[in-house]
Amino acid sequence: MILSGREILRRMGGDIVIEPFDEKKINPNSYNLSLYNELLVYEKTVLDMKKPNPVRKILISESGLRLEPGRLYLGRTAEYTRTERLVPMLEGRSSVGRLGLFIHITAGFGDVGFSGYWTLEMFCTQPIVIYPGVEICQIYYHTIEGDYDPYQSGKYQNNSGIQPSLLYREFEPEE
Repeated sequence: MILSGREILRRMGGDIVIEPFDEKKINPNSYNLSLYNELLVYEKTVLDMKKPNPVRKILISESGLRLEPGRLYLGRTAEYTRTERLVPMLEGRSSVGRLGLFIHITAGFGDVGFSGYWTLEMFCTQPIVIYPGVEICQIYYHTIEGDYDPYQSGKYQNNSGIQPSLLYREFEPEE
């Protein structure tokens, strides 16, 4: 089951935390999240899964930033979210997708208990100018059945900024 917008609003401050929260961003079954004013881009052309890959920060000015096809941009939501007893999901807004901007390539699925900012894996099909604060994606919530273990990964939990891939940690020997 997916929560309705009214149910999202009812659970705010309990199972669902969104900070800052604006009731005008509630949809019939989701909530619009905004783009923060910075991006990360990988500095190397070839990325290695077993190693940290260096990144460079780009600021998005109020006058906009032009994204180019063939390049991955990592952004983040301006809003911090925390979810208990629900599965958070992230999707790009259709108005943004119709401009050829993909907001997440594979990581739209959240885990029960996730707390932090959502890193956005942004890729465009043609050049596009983006702006800070634009409502770029939407979060929605599934109920979960059965016993579960809440998300507690040290990789991405309680993040405070854009998170490049930390997959290389999975190749490190356990201590």
